[in-house]
Amino acid sequence: MSSALGQQHIMQARPRGVALAFGWRRLLLALSVSIVFGAANSLPSSSPPVLVTIGHAVVVALTAVLAFGLFEQRPVRLPPWLPRWVLQVIGVMIAVPVGALLAHSVSMAIDIHSAHEDPQMRGLMILMVEGLLVAPWIAVGAMLQQRDIFARDQALAFELERSEFERKALDARLRLLQAQVKPHFLFNTLANVQALVNAGSPRASQVLTNLIAYLRAAVPRMQTATATLDQELELVRAYLELMQMRMPDRLQFALRIDPAAAKLQCPPMTLLTLVENAVHHGIDPSEQGGRIDVDVWMRDGRCLVRVIDTGVGLKTPGSGLGTGLSTLRERMQLAFGGDVQLNLAEIEPQGVCVELSFPGRSA
Repeated sequence: MSSALGQQHIMQARPRGVALAFGWRRLLLALSVSIVFGAANSLPSSSPPVLVTIGHAVVVALTAVLAFGLFEQRPVRLPPWLPRWVLQVIGVMIAVPVGALLAHSVSMAIDIHSAHEDPQMRGLMILMVEGLLVAPWIAVGAMLQQRDIFARDQALAFELERSEFERKALDARLRLLQAQVKPHFLFNTLANVQALVNAGSPRASQVLTNLIAYLRAAVPRMQTATATLDQELELVRAYLELMQMRMPDRLQFALRIDPAAAKLQCPPMTLLTLVENAVHHGIDPSEQGGRIDVDVWMRDGRCLVRVIDTGVGLKTPGSGLGTGLSTLRERMQLAFGGDVQLNLAEIEPQGVCVELSFPGRSA
């Protein structure tokens, strides 16, 4: 839509009708050239006064400009064999003698006797010859410049359209990846509740109640394009408290955030994806459970996130990112133009450390 508006703005910005025919650049060029030729034609001793020769030249120049602008717009459709520039040049050549005749009529209206004297008649003839020799070349030069301007306008319109298509493609890709996060998170959480129910745990009802309250707060945020880190941390806290109710003796956690990083923007579910990955792949498979530490801080204009779990560690040494983390990295790269780092490393004696770095952008 914005590209269409950009093209519409370019089209609207270009003048039409009389405004196009008598644009200020054209008027400035016409007046400058006519003053030069008018002043030069008054130099011979037998020539009319300088104001008369300049006046004649100005009338001829304005007539040529009017013809140039008229045939630039009319007729709207031309035969295939007749280029518009040819029509404009012919129009300018016809306008020169018409302008000379008009200038003579103006002189007659001012002083009919001097208008018929030899100096003025000879000056008009000289001016007409000069106009026929010079005006077509000036018209051709103006058309070449006009073609360059039109090409730049078209290039700008195409660039706006291309940028809009790229933005829409990135937005669609980001929404697709975000949509993949929703079922992944929801199904994992519901599977945890199902495990409690199947085990006949008396805590199942309380966990389900907390889950419903959590989802009421979390699901609307999944629909938003961005979130702040303090909002993300709030969801992470609710999620870990929910998981702690499911395995109270096997999960401990701590959350720490630099106040300077609290209002920084990130895609929704960024921290939750990191923490859920730690629970699902680290704490859950471990018989003794473990601890999760989440730290968020600012350094040199970048936001740094570290999630450490003391779970079972990487199943295969040197293994890459799983599906959840790979999806998160792609979402972050789309949101921050590729300026994102996501690293996964095993720690001693056991556990995994995930570090995320991205530019700090305030909400």
